[in-house]
Amino acid sequence: MTSVLITGGAGFIGSNFVYHVSKAYPDYKIVVLDALTYAGSPDNLPPEMRELDHPRMRFWYGDVCNAGLVETLVRDADYLVHFAAETHVTRSIFDNRLFFETDVMGTQTVVNAVVKAGSRIRRMVHISTSEVYGSAERTLMDEEHALKPMSPYASAKCGADRLVYSYWATYKAPVTILRPFNNFGPRQHLEKVVPRFITSALLGEPITVHGTGEAARDMIYVDDVCRAIDLVLHADDRVVNGEVFNVASAQHRTIRSIADDVARLMDMPCKIINYGDRPGQVIRHTGDYAKIRSKLGWEPSLTWEKGLERTIDWYKQNRRLWEKQIWMRHIPIVTGGGRSEVH
Repeated sequence: MTSVLITGGAGFIGSNFVYHVSKAYPDYKIVVLDALTYAGSPDNLPPEMRELDHPRMRFWYGDVCNAGLVETLVRDADYLVHFAAETHVTRSIFDNRLFFETDVMGTQTVVNAVVKAGSRIRRMVHISTSEVYGSAERTLMDEEHALKPMSPYASAKCGADRLVYSYWATYKAPVTILRPFNNFGPRQHLEKVVPRFITSALLGEPITVHGTGEAARDMIYVDDVCRAIDLVLHADDRVVNGEVFNVASAQHRTIRSIADDVARLMDMPCKIINYGDRPGQVIRHTGDYAKIRSKLGWEPSLTWEKGLERTIDWYKQNRRLWEKQIWMRHIPIVTGGGRSEVH
C-alpha cells in the first residue's frame, strides 16, 4: 500500500489535504504527524484517523523536531508533504522563538530524515509561503522574485525554504518547494483574515482592519492548493525535483474589499474599525503561476466569489468547531517602540 506521511496534517491546509488524498486515492495509506499546537485540532481530521486499528489511516501525536520519531515515520513512507509550521505573522511578533524552532529546525529534522531514508522516499513536497518574497516589486511575483521577508514568521519560512533547496543542491534529495499565496477555506483558524471577518459578522461584531485596509493579497482557495500539491507529488522527477512553484491566482484584492465582500455575501452591515498598521505588514502580493501551469497544467479552478461563498457556508454550519477559538482571534504584541497593542 502506497503511504503518504503528512506533517502538520491537523492544521488548516494539512487537514484539507488529508481529505483530498483520502477521496482521490482510496488505496493510499495516510499517516499524519502533528503536535496539536493551538492551530491544530483532531476535529479537523476525518473521524477514521482516531481509530487505532484503521487499515489505511493513522495519527501520530508528536513534534517534527523529534528526530527519532520523524526518521521512523519517514522510513515507512513513499511520499511526504511537510506542512508542519507556525504560520501567523502577528503571532510571530508575539512569540518569535517558537517560529524558528518549528519552521527551521523542524524542517531540518524532516529533510534530514529524507536523506537518511535514501531511495525509499519518492518525493518530499515542502509547503513554503509567498511571505518569503516580502512586498511585490513588480506587477506579478514569479519564483525569481527577490526574497525579502518582512516578519519573523516570513524569515523563518524563508530559512526553511532555502534549507530544503540546499538538500537538493547538496544531496540531490527528491524535494520540491511550493509557495502558496494567501489560502482561505474550511477549517482555517480564526486568527486569519477571512475567517476572522466571517465570524465577526456571525457574532454581530464590527470587522477590524489594519491601517487603511489598502494592503492587498492574492487569495487562493484551499482545494486548488491541494490539487497543486497532488500534481507535484506525482509528477516526473525531471520536472519537479529541486524546483520551486508558486500557487496563486494572479489577482489581488485589498483587505478592505475582502471585508466588504464578506459583509455583502452575508447580507450584514459592514461596520469597519481601522486599527494601526500591523508591524511587518506586506503592502501587496500578486502571484505569477505561469511556471506550474506550463510544467504541470495547474491553474485555479474556483473564483474568489465562489470560494468565499463555500467558506462562509462552512463557518455557518460548523459553529461548534470554531467557537472555542474566539478568544484567540486577537493577538497581543509589543511593538519596537515598547507599546502594547492587540491585533
